[in-house]
Amino acid sequence: MTEAIAGSGARHTGALRRLVESPRFQRFITGLIIVNAIMLGLETSDAVMARIGDALILADRLIVAVFVLEILAKIVVLRRRFVHDPWNLFDFTVIGLSILPATNAFSVFRAFRVLRVLRLVSAVPSMRQVVQGLLNAIPGMATTAGLLLLAFYVFAVIATELFGRTFVDWFGTLGASMYTLFQIMTLESWSMGIVRPVMEAYPWAWAFFVPFIIVTAFAVLNLFVAIIVNAMSAEAVAETTASAHADNERILAEIAALRAQIADLSARLPDAGEGARISRGG
Repeated sequence: MTEAIAGSGARHTGALRRLVESPRFQRFITGLIIVNAIMLGLETSDAVMARIGDALILADRLIVAVFVLEILAKIVVLRRRFVHDPWNLFDFTVIGLSILPATNAFSVFRAFRVLRVLRLVSAVPSMRQVVQGLLNAIPGMATTAGLLLLAFYVFAVIATELFGRTFVDWFGTLGASMYTLFQIMTLESWSMGIVRPVMEAYPWAWAFFVPFIIVTAFAVLNLFVAIIVNAMSAEAVAETTASAHADNERILAEIAALRAQIADLSARLPDAGEGARISRGG
């Protein structure tokens, strides 16, 4: 009796696993996420809410119920492995925020419902790969950010000493100098807005600002791009390798099962032949 119940449970779990992992179901969930994102945008319009507000709220609750059932199904199928995947924890957190009460002290969580849109990142493999590449690039980006901060500090001290007395608002303090240099690094009104007025008082000021722009905007920031691209390429290669490894393991398992079937047939054939000879002899 116990074995029958266990076998039935295993069959149901297997069927649930096939449903959750099927591409059609994943496309269905992705479609619901997109539809829900559009609905959340429509709910910000007073005119739309006055017309179909009740229908939108009802549809939103139904979609959230589907999301909750999906998470529960994943927990049943994966069990302890559920918490080992950061994307599962991300989905669980987002859905958990969605079902919190949106009244009284928790009314602020109503605005967090839009975080459900971020589930597209975990639902779409290409987006997930990009985010994973960015996360892998963080250590290298931290080193580059330290180099950029060092360059900012050095140039800010020099700018404060050179231009601080004349242009107090821009370079009067170390903090003001760093903020002004950040604006120059982004190339936002750097020439007509800051550098040319400074050059009217200090004609040689271009010799300070041009090297700063070359070092920060063109050199160091391009290092960020290079690190991110390298991390994404490495993530793509790792994912391709893992997929190929999984395919190889599946093929090897199928070959092993086929060999076992052939061996079983080979073991039965002599017995069948011997039984036929005995029958003819009789």
